[in-house]
Amino acid sequence: MEDQERNLAITTCILAGQILIENGSNMDRVNDTMYRMGSAAGLKSFQVFTTVTGIVASSDHQPNAQAVDIRVRKNNLRKIAQVNSVSRQFSAGELSLQQTYQRLSEVDRDQTNLPEWLQCLAAAILSAVLMVIFTEDVRDIAYGFVIGGLGYWTFLRLFGRFQIKYISEFCSALVIGICTVLLGKLGLVHDTSATIVGSIMPLVPGVPLTNAARDFVSGNLISGPSRALEALLTAASIGCAIVIVLRYF
Repeated sequence: MEDQERNLAITTCILAGQILIENGSNMDRVNDTMYRMGSAAGLKSFQVFTTVTGIVASSDHQPNAQAVDIRVRKNNLRKIAQVNSVSRQFSAGELSLQQTYQRLSEVDRDQTNLPEWLQCLAAAILSAVLMVIFTEDVRDIAYGFVIGGLGYWTFLRLFGRFQIKYISEFCSALVIGICTVLLGKLGLVHDTSATIVGSIMPLVPGVPLTNAARDFVSGNLISGPSRALEALLTAASIGCAIVIVLRYF
């Protein structure tokens, strides 16, 4: 294998891993995908070191390794599915190395997101449904729907403007808590605790916690604690906001 082809193969594998990590995949899937693609590309002695903040890869005992810095982390299962599809096609010989790199580059450049109103609607429905599940009481379902959607809209607006996740979650939880407590004092909300719990559920870091557990189980003792800490910081941001509201309002 020529150096140019080898470098392209390593770059393609790293790009696949980068997209997976940035969009919420667990490390076991990242490593498996990169090694399968490396094997399909004909790389020998292919070695990969992955964390939530970067990837290092090399092959054929080369003195220099390729590395990429990862600073963006979000949850986009659509991109994960697209990378999985491309990697399977490449492993099956349906795509050439150049075509695979081009397809992955297109996936990486794709910034298409669900409309903001649709994300807020989904968050509102989730809040209302979970509130009813927790309490088996439908009296506050309308308020849970509205407050949950409003809280998530606040998160999207603040995160889009400042790109600081924890502060956005803190402020969103404050909005949820204040609205719920005020409506409770007006006699409109019957169970403020259940309404708050249901409304903050769209902000709860379920995917990072799940990935942290999977990384622990698979023996990845670097990414597991990192993701667990990230999830705990998110939970702490939400919890501190609610405690402030309940203490001073």
